[in-house]
Amino acid sequence: MSTASQVPEVSVVVPIHNEAGAIESLVAEIVAALGERDFEIVAVDDGSSDDSPERLARLMADLPRLRLLRHVRQAGQSAALWTGIKAATGEWVATIDGDGQNDPRDIETLLAARPGASDQAPLLIAGHRRQRKDTVVKRLSSRIANAVRACLLRDQTPDTGCGLKLMRRGHFTTLPAFDHFHRFLPALVIRQGGRVLSVDVGHRPRLKGRSHYGTWDRLWVGLYDLFGVSWLQRRPIHVDHREIKSSRGVVP
Repeated sequence: MSTASQVPEVSVVVPIHNEAGAIESLVAEIVAALGERDFEIVAVDDGSSDDSPERLARLMADLPRLRLLRHVRQAGQSAALWTGIKAATGEWVATIDGDGQNDPRDIETLLAARPGASDQAPLLIAGHRRQRKDTVVKRLSSRIANAVRACLLRDQTPDTGCGLKLMRRGHFTTLPAFDHFHRFLPALVIRQGGRVLSVDVGHRPRLKGRSHYGTWDRLWVGLYDLFGVSWLQRRPIHVDHREIKSSRGVVP
């Protein structure tokens, strides 16, 4: 367990909105999955109207690795993720959806895909759900959106919508943050000169509650954001430089 003077190996950021039926079992699964690793769980409640935050607060009494942040009003999934990423203290940040459809055991799958300690280049390790357990409409809309996005942004990622992602916190916080930015993380990482590694992960059917993100809402907002990210991609700043040391007025 981490202490105030010790940096956890990984912070697991979980955005929550009205997930009272799933959140307690999800936290237990994360704890079981990470075993003896030095980790923390940063749950961010995005203005839930159910008792999700109360359930999390009760868990905190016996689980010091669990932290709870709460938005005063609902601000969206990207805002919840950004709040958690900024508050995280771990060297690495893993993100996972709060509805229980991502398997917490796959956090270990992402951690195992990390490069050697000497590789400090920006790297996003992204989950790829090859067998999704969603409705036909949701799978079809995601397939179309992924195809359009990949064609325009060339982000080298087959499944940007998977909630399971892993990156060093220091690299996460250099990305531009905006509403819905979580849907474009691979493109934003590549824009920063980084790379993306997709890793196969599982996917589970939603057993409790319902999705809080509508298909048509995602479609129209996604198109608007798509062109915005495309604009950002064409305006990166990458300049090689070196510092000149004083050497009797001679510039090498």
